[in-house]
Amino acid sequence: MRVLVTGSAGFIGGAIAQQLEDAGDEVVRVDLMLEQAHGSAHAPQGTHQLDVREAGAWKGVLDGVDAVCHQAALVGAGVKVADLPAYASHNDLGNAALLAAMHEAGVGRLVVASSMVVYGEGRYACSEHGAQVPPPRRLEALDGGDFDNHCPTCDRALGWQTVDEDARLDPRSTYAASKLAQEHYTSAWVRQAGASAVALRYHNVYGPGMPRDTPYSGVAAMFRSSLERGEAPRVFEDGGQMRDFVHVADVARANLLALRAVVDEPDGSYAAYNVCSGSPISIREVAELVATGTGRDIAPEVTGGYRLGDVRHIVASPELARTELGFSAEVTPAEGLQEFATAPLRA
Repeated sequence: MRVLVTGSAGFIGGAIAQQLEDAGDEVVRVDLMLEQAHGSAHAPQGTHQLDVREAGAWKGVLDGVDAVCHQAALVGAGVKVADLPAYASHNDLGNAALLAAMHEAGVGRLVVASSMVVYGEGRYACSEHGAQVPPPRRLEALDGGDFDNHCPTCDRALGWQTVDEDARLDPRSTYAASKLAQEHYTSAWVRQAGASAVALRYHNVYGPGMPRDTPYSGVAAMFRSSLERGEAPRVFEDGGQMRDFVHVADVARANLLALRAVVDEPDGSYAAYNVCSGSPISIREVAELVATGTGRDIAPEVTGGYRLGDVRHIVASPELARTELGFSAEVTPAEGLQEFATAPLRA
């Protein structure tokens, strides 16, 4: 199979491209080489340094391509309101321009990177009143150290449940809004172009080659950097926030399975899948595992601080990806996060 991978020089795109080549597939590598993502404007050998927003001007890059794996994106939450146009440009316009160019070139199969952030808050239930959609957490409660969501009827702390792909979508950041827009453009393209596509909603991705201390870094990389400086990793809230951390090798494998599936799907097929480990873990446990992996006897500092817009719990259900794509993660957070503590990172 000949696959075009956008964002191929990036953390996830690079892992996907490598696994494709290891499997005997031919890879066309494309990357804009944004400085904030790569620290360098020079594309690696064999990579087309191109902008997905200008995909209609690519000469011959899509020739003979069987499927596109679209990983290129501006990531991070979006720090300022002024960031909105950049996210809309790179993610929304970039996705739309790529889809138009694919249609013009007769390429009708796509796997697109999405994210858990499209869900907003996770799924919750009250022990007495069942499933609940909690209101926003109150500032006075957060300031007082109460970080839980509460039942609107009885005010009990709500328990978390796994989020499946049919959950309500409620993007709460600039990045989240742009990723949901990418899903919407893709599903519209599938209907209009008679194409087939899969959106993969990544949960917290970590592993070798992750960027160090940039907007593209994750919390695990930040914990590691603190430990390397001899400092305690700082954990927000009470550390009890539940998440799912999935290794980049598993994310790449999910993309290969999705590419194989989408090529065989009939025209007009579209589906979204969670890509997760299926092993929920608290943020405090993440910090402890990374500390153990570094060999440093430094306990995390649970600060009680918080960030507006953060959600309390978001834990994915892995079932749909398992039953329909045949994907189950092979690396557990307990294993992978300790190994990540000494894995090579990108400067």
